[in-house]
Amino acid sequence: MVKQSVLETYADLVLQKGVNIQKNQPVFINAPIEGASFARIMAKKAYELGAKDVHISWADDEITRLTYTYASEEVINHFPEWKIKLQESYAEDSAAFISIHATDPDLLKEVDASRVAAASKAAGVALKKFREYIMNDKVTWTVISIPTESWAKKIFPDRSTTEAVELLWDEIIKMVRVDQEDPITAWDKHNDILEKANDYLNEKQYEKLVLKAPGTNLEVGLPKDHIWQGGTAESEQGIIFNPNMPTEEVFTAPHKYNVNGTVASTKPLNYGGNLIDEFHLTFEDGKVVQYGAKQGEEVLKHLLESDEGAKRIGEIALVPDESPVSQSGFIFYNTLFDENASCHIALGKAYPTNVKGGSAMDQEELDKNGINDSMVHVDFMIGSAEMDIDGVKEDGTTEPIFRKGTWAIDF
Repeated sequence: MVKQSVLETYADLVLQKGVNIQKNQPVFINAPIEGASFARIMAKKAYELGAKDVHISWADDEITRLTYTYASEEVINHFPEWKIKLQESYAEDSAAFISIHATDPDLLKEVDASRVAAASKAAGVALKKFREYIMNDKVTWTVISIPTESWAKKIFPDRSTTEAVELLWDEIIKMVRVDQEDPITAWDKHNDILEKANDYLNEKQYEKLVLKAPGTNLEVGLPKDHIWQGGTAESEQGIIFNPNMPTEEVFTAPHKYNVNGTVASTKPLNYGGNLIDEFHLTFEDGKVVQYGAKQGEEVLKHLLESDEGAKRIGEIALVPDESPVSQSGFIFYNTLFDENASCHIALGKAYPTNVKGGSAMDQEELDKNGINDSMVHVDFMIGSAEMDIDGVKEDGTTEPIFRKGTWAIDF
């Protein structure tokens, strides 16, 4: 059993380094009901650190599955107005948003994929304004995780439920550095390393990246004045925070009209409670023109048809194979962890902050700068120990960035 003191240290770390809570700031927490005890610890810590209000929005996998299975089409295709106003009102009040992402990877395995796609589309349209707060860092936000029984059993199927949960807790605690003597200092040092990688790539301003690995031969154009980010972010109010815990990536936005070639996934993608595995995408002028999957092809099809922007890339992220998540040897079936084990790209919306002045641009200006827009943003893993990446400069000069899945650069 995880010690109470460890859980308190984790909660404290999330509040101080994840969202960097400020005095008299509201806190909005999305949490699974299975994680109620941890959510309560976090609420108590938040109040102790000066939060003026803590709201917890509960989710229950079983109710979610029942809704998708039995609810009317009217319910599936409608996102309630009160839910929109709830989140927007907290965002308008500059709340800190914490999402505890711990869904059963097989939650919607038996549910009609078209119903899941319809509900996702309804939510995407309804939460467009709220999503702008997050994607433009107008508020502080972070995504973390805790074990749930079904998720833990997916990773450790040969162990008892109790053992599986404890083993998953062990992995999470290590990956978020809570096992270290001073987790906050450990995060400061880790963020410094990611900042050096960002500085190097931002100075280079490569015109494009060339990715090669088994099943992958992809050229990814980069916008002029693109910005690499990773580790910490800075909110509109000047608050430094960590959007993901764990995080091992540096990332930027590809040019939405300048991606060509084929890319193959290297880990399963858990999308909306369904797994998509062993899939590939072929791009021409930035758009997916061909795709296939060994598992979940129908789900992939619905994802790509979410809107026009879902067929284009909104993010490319570099993660060395020696990251702690990768070295654990596990597939987590959870994007928060798996994306920090592997280089990845995201279908859909790009972060406007990945181009100079982007957060002040309207959609037309962002488009002119090659920044993609969509109601979805779905990361999937493409990296491995066999991945080579080159940076191509404006004059055509090619420089190594990754060799055999790791940095070819000394920071």
